[in-house]
Amino acid sequence: MSGIRVPDLPYPASKRLAESEPDWRPLLLSCWTEQRDERVTRVLRSVDIEWTVRQVNAAYLSDRIMDVFLKTSGLHTTLVSRIARLRFWLAWQLDLSGAEAFGSDVLLDWLDNLQEWRGWSDTGGRSSRLLLDQLDSLVVAVSASFEAKSREALETYCRQWLEDTQRRHDQVARLRERLFETEQGASRQRLADQVARALIGRALTGRQLPPSITRFVRSHWYKVLKQSVWADGVDSEVHRHANKLLEWMVWVGDPDLSDGDRNRLYHVGEQLGDRIRDVWSRVLDQELPEQSLHDIQSVIVARIRGDVPELVTALSAGSDFSWDGSWLVAETLSANHADDYAGRWFFAGEGTKEQRRFFFALLPDSGEVLWTNGAGVKLGLQPWAEFKKAIQSGDIRPLPRPTAFGEVLSEALEVLSKVCSRQQAQREEAAREARAKAEALRREKEAAERQREKEELARQQALVRAREEAERQRMADEQAEQERLQKEAEQLAEKQVESISLGGWIVLTEKDRQTDPVRLKLAVKISASRKYVFVDRLGLNRREWLQDELVAGVVNGSVRVLGSSAEFDDTLSRVVGRIRVGRN
Repeated sequence: MSGIRVPDLPYPASKRLAESEPDWRPLLLSCWTEQRDERVTRVLRSVDIEWTVRQVNAAYLSDRIMDVFLKTSGLHTTLVSRIARLRFWLAWQLDLSGAEAFGSDVLLDWLDNLQEWRGWSDTGGRSSRLLLDQLDSLVVAVSASFEAKSREALETYCRQWLEDTQRRHDQVARLRERLFETEQGASRQRLADQVARALIGRALTGRQLPPSITRFVRSHWYKVLKQSVWADGVDSEVHRHANKLLEWMVWVGDPDLSDGDRNRLYHVGEQLGDRIRDVWSRVLDQELPEQSLHDIQSVIVARIRGDVPELVTALSAGSDFSWDGSWLVAETLSANHADDYAGRWFFAGEGTKEQRRFFFALLPDSGEVLWTNGAGVKLGLQPWAEFKKAIQSGDIRPLPRPTAFGEVLSEALEVLSKVCSRQQAQREEAAREARAKAEALRREKEAAERQREKEELARQQALVRAREEAERQRMADEQAEQERLQKEAEQLAEKQVESISLGGWIVLTEKDRQTDPVRLKLAVKISASRKYVFVDRLGLNRREWLQDELVAGVVNGSVRVLGSSAEFDDTLSRVVGRIRVGRN
């Protein structure tokens, strides 16, 4: 009820709370009251309401069950349209109770019992109107069930229907038994009558006979022939004798037949009276009237003497004596010939004009099919040959095998259960695939993230390497520049130192600047060892420097040479300043 999904049905987009479910009972009651011939799913689509999954599936299930049942039930079109409207009540109950909608066997028994009316036709007769009246009462019972929100009203209706059906079955059984006995006797009577007429008609047609013989055959011998068939059958010995005597009477009375063989005429005429009397008594169990026999014997005597009695046409064109020669060549039948047809319903016509008849029995004596209606009332007789011809031409067709409602219900639920299981498996498989895709996507994202991080790391590392390389290059350039400046400063300082002459002054500057600068004068300059000796202005406090040490002191600013040109000093100061800036 909630697991299956059928394409193209108006399912809700999302789940909804139980208290917000729409009440569709008034809508279904309205459809039932109006006796609308619509599917429930179509009704749901016709209104702008979001139904629950359970309601949509209940509507679909009721439509499917009723459609299949009514298509295979074999009921008349008029009944099908009436019963099909129960789909509104069934949808309501399936939504309320699910499987419990058929919890009571009464409803299922009633639906299965509808097969009793497979032979119903809308003939306008009493039995036809009776069923329609009962179905009118169904409308009231189902409406009461809707209004009371209970199945009790419909179940009460079904129980009453089943009780009435049982009583009717007992009556129909007795009626059919009496009908069969009556029709069997009547069939044998028709066989006897038609065979006797056919024999007489065949024997007298085209003959000129004495009136007494014609009168005796039609009035008296007809009863012998008929009784012999009815009592002993067409194959009995007494019937063959009666038929043979009929032929002899015609032979004797017709000069065209008997004048050619006078000896035989004498022999037959001599015995004919006694044999007629004998067969008459055997068949009818009574004596032949003497006057009737006297008339026959008078003709026989006259014929033996050679007299030609008065002759008249035995069967004139306007005679009231009817006969059918096909009864003499009819197929010998037995009840077994109808094993494939007896007890089955047949129909002719289409749609609302369809008429149904029940093949009650084959009457083998007369070779006729006995048709009845569902109430066991005789509808008519049909020759077996005509029935076979109508079956072959399709004018009469057997109703297909009926399908009980319970069988339809079981098959429909089994099919839908398999569909539901398959859909659940598909949804589970789809969920697994979705999870697998999500996992694959996650792994792809993680791999992409790792790749991005790796690429970012590589880029950062490349940037670091580039910065480091740039820094190394800058430091190398700065180092080279410092070395160049250092060399330039040393060269300038060396020139300045070399330019100090004896008596030239230098100033020693202390780094902490807490003491006054010390002035020293070059006292000795030893070229070989490149040594310079300085003294203060008193000639004391002697200091010695090698040229390189003195140059280094000039470069680092701890020694300043006095007495050199200002331009040289400025140049040296600028060079030394750049060296200091580069070191910082």
